Amino acid sequence: MTIAVTGATGQLGRLVLAELLTSQDPDSLVAVVRDAAKATELAARGVQVRVADYSDPAALEVALRGVDKLLLVSGSEVGSRVAQHGNVIDAARAAGVGFIAYTSVLAADTTELILAPEHKATEQLIRASGLDNTILRNGWYTENYAQTVETARQTGAVVAAAGDGRVASATRADYAAAAAAVLSSAGHEGRTYELSGDYAWDFKELATAITRIVGREVVYQPVSAPELVRVLTAAGLDEGTAGFLAALDADTEAGLLATVTGQLSGLIGRPTTPLLQALTSAAAS
Repeated sequence: MTIAVTGATGQLGRLVLAELLTSQDPDSLVAVVRDAAKATELAARGVQVRVADYSDPAALEVALRGVDKLLLVSGSEVGSRVAQHGNVIDAARAAGVGFIAYTSVLAADTTELILAPEHKATEQLIRASGLDNTILRNGWYTENYAQTVETARQTGAVVAAAGDGRVASATRADYAAAAAAVLSSAGHEGRTYELSGDYAWDFKELATAITRIVGREVVYQPVSAPELVRVLTAAGLDEGTAGFLAALDADTEAGLLATVTGQLSGLIGRPTTPLLQALTSAAAS
């Protein structure tokens, strides 16, 4: 059985391959990458490295030939992802891939999360493709707060427009272990997994965790969304990015990232990584 992972040198894809390498023969794994130079370590371990961009259907079809199972790691180009994902799905079908898993977002078909529409549309494309599939609806990554740690180290504050909202986050390694479990075992076809951390923390708890990491008192400073936009633009962010981050905080306040399902720890056979441990590792790296 040959397993391919797209975005294989990215933050999530490389962790999925690292997990697969603990149980699979290296030559049965395919790393689909845009830049082969970034995959030299994978190639040295015996992984097949194939070059293809999400925007190049012909290269994708060549890269996916002989592949039995495929993990489509969602792209990073917001606004272009549906078309790019469609290219991968079409190439997988043309190349004879038998199964596709996709990294979506928690409750993609019902949530009002600002990031959800492209994921919902991709899920629909996958189901319409006729390919056996599993949808991995990933919740929030704890590493998304690594920059928050560094800012708080300097300022002593976590400034956010998240109110009393909670976040059931887990690490990328947790989600990668779930993807690897689905790719390397049977019985997941037709399943949609709602994946999240075992505990939903609030921003006061986030500030407490950061206090322990940075060695100074850090407090949570809640602000309104317009105030957060002003803070972020004053710090140098453009208006569009600042507005997007404020919208994410509003989604957090609305409880869209707080769902605890237990399905992630169930798939990986262990508890998800606690907040303090995850942030400590992220800060160290």
